[in-house]
Amino acid sequence: MWFKNLFIFRLTKWEETPESLEDKLAKQALQACGGMDLQTRGWVAPKAEGEPFVHRSGQQLLISLGLEKKLLPSTVINQFTKARAAEIEEREGYKPGRKQMKEIKEAVTDELLPRAFAIRSRINAWIDPQGKWLVIDAASPAKADELVGMLMKSVEGVAMALVKTKISPTVAMTAWLAENDNPPPFTVDQDCELKSRGEQAATVRYVKHSLESEEIAKHIKGGKDVTKLAMTWADKVSFVLHENLQVKRVAPLDVIKEQAALSADDDAFDSDFALMTGELRKLIPGLINVLGGELTGAN
Repeated sequence: MWFKNLFIFRLTKWEETPESLEDKLAKQALQACGGMDLQTRGWVAPKAEGEPFVHRSGQQLLISLGLEKKLLPSTVINQFTKARAAEIEEREGYKPGRKQMKEIKEAVTDELLPRAFAIRSRINAWIDPQGKWLVIDAASPAKADELVGMLMKSVEGVAMALVKTKISPTVAMTAWLAENDNPPPFTVDQDCELKSRGEQAATVRYVKHSLESEEIAKHIKGGKDVTKLAMTWADKVSFVLHENLQVKRVAPLDVIKEQAALSADDDAFDSDFALMTGELRKLIPGLINVLGGELTGAN
């Protein structure tokens, strides 16, 4: 169960034990949507239903925020609203005005909600109490914020901050390509995105393309900065670094997969989590180091 995306937070205040965290998350467990609920959120067991809310591998912790959302497309609401408005026009002899149409739409929504299907999704987060990391597997900042907000609601006194580095990823990535200088043990792969400075922000993307070409050098000399760059760490893990320090498309390479295969007789979920945290505990500090170190409030 490797994370595909990483939002990296520094835990500035964390005093929970696995047992105390379990108790607090259990009090905010996910509940099914009621008749008039459009969405609910709460904690779920990361591994399987009925398992603990805090999954442990050594000192490493895994938690999952569950979300249940009613599927009620706007096209369906609009279709029923138009039909209801047509009935009123036929019965009363006039077309409903804007205010009445709004009231009809609200009434239709209330009627359809109890019959709408609900789907569930989850957002996983890894907590490293020793390294003081909170790493969220989310595709967007909004999703990461959902988990952070729920964690702060569930665990009183916890504090965290999104990690920032002394050298911005954009400045560093642009320099690496301009100077053709990989920061070991990281290597540059074959995907990147460059954007020009200014309001228009002209964008150029390269996929499976040599990034040592004169063409890319010209883009950089012409004022474009690198905003996304595919990289590999220690020949073990590939990923795409973004300008906001988000890490996407995280994938273990063959050497890690071979290690996982050796543990095939063990619980795959547990072994994958142990392998992932073991590698990311080295990758994340290494990445921050090649970006000049962590920028703290005192800097």
